[in-house]
Amino acid sequence: MLVRYKKALEKIAMGLISLMPQEKDIKRLMETIHHYEQNENWTLFLWKKGEEYVGAVGIAEEDDTTTIQHITVIPSYRGEGIALTMLRQLQEMGFKNIQPNEDTSAFVQKCITILKEAD
Repeated sequence: MLVRYKKALEKIAMGLISLMPQEKDIKRLMETIHHYEQNENWTLFLWKKGEEYVGAVGIAEEDDTTTIQHITVIPSYRGEGIALTMLRQLQEMGFKNIQPNEDTSAFVQKCITILKEAD
């Protein structure tokens, strides 16, 4: 289930986002989290499985486009389709024209292809 980020989940969110290669530096990671907190067009969602947060997807909305800024899943949960399910839920929530950014491009394009084939 996607859960909208709130300040109480900051450490969990930082741990999840730090799994992305470009977010290894703590200063950059803090800037990223603050960007989600302060920019009304950026939204971070965490994926909760049972009682555990195992994934995250961050989006930026501009006009009718939703750009995936971050998407990650804890390594022990990879291969279970969680990232694909997160993207599908974003669609179901009304986010349109989902596109990757440079950092998420290869992975998101693969997921979008799977989603289109399923429709």
